[in-house]
Amino acid sequence: MKSLVYDTGPIISMTTNNLLWVLDYLKEQFNGDFYIPRAVQEELVDKPLRSKKFKFEALQVGFRIRKGVLNVVETPQISALAEEILRLSNHIFKARGNWLHIVHYAEMEALAAAIILNASAVVVDERTARLLVEDPNHLASILGRKMGVKIRVDKKNLEALHGWTKHVKVLRSAELVMVAFEKGILDKYLIDGDVARRTLVESLLWGVKLRGCSLSKKEIDRIVEMESHVTG
Repeated sequence: MKSLVYDTGPIISMTTNNLLWVLDYLKEQFNGDFYIPRAVQEELVDKPLRSKKFKFEALQVGFRIRKGVLNVVETPQISALAEEILRLSNHIFKARGNWLHIVHYAEMEALAAAIILNASAVVVDERTARLLVEDPNHLASILGRKMGVKIRVDKKNLEALHGWTKHVKVLRSAELVMVAFEKGILDKYLIDGDVARRTLVESLLWGVKLRGCSLSKKEIDRIVEMESHVTG
């Protein structure tokens, strides 16, 4: 059966944009399962409920878990693979003789779950994790420019990681909200005509970008131009 595995970031982005309810309809349209690994549940629900910040957001996610929209997955195989790809990922890039710790466990548990479950895609908003899968050489360039130093790449560890991730497809919350837009799930926010479509698309894309989705202004402008003139 088809499945998507979600990292923490996309769920936070959709929740803080008042779009978490959209997952109900997307899951129905997808006709498959939506998963979050145990470490992601800890970040989204358990930790916020023990604090005073983001409690209501945690309750919304918890409701989707109880409702069965999001299924929590936890197996020894996923945990073991998450530890391995976390180790590999944080021992690929080196600057000034030191390994760069670029990802954390929850992201890698989401990636590991996608691999073990043979998921259709893993949904990740954070740029580093996405480029680590899709374009590690570009990631090395970005790290080098950001730090102002030469980045050395451990090719052995990179190849080992690629062996695990080479068949993984990565999506972002931006793609999810655009699917929702194209399916008419968000039509209640339209008023009339192309101007309204443009406004809605802009609001969706800037909303997720400003809450952590790796999305450039150039991408936003291109998508807005394309989607705002598509007739329903």
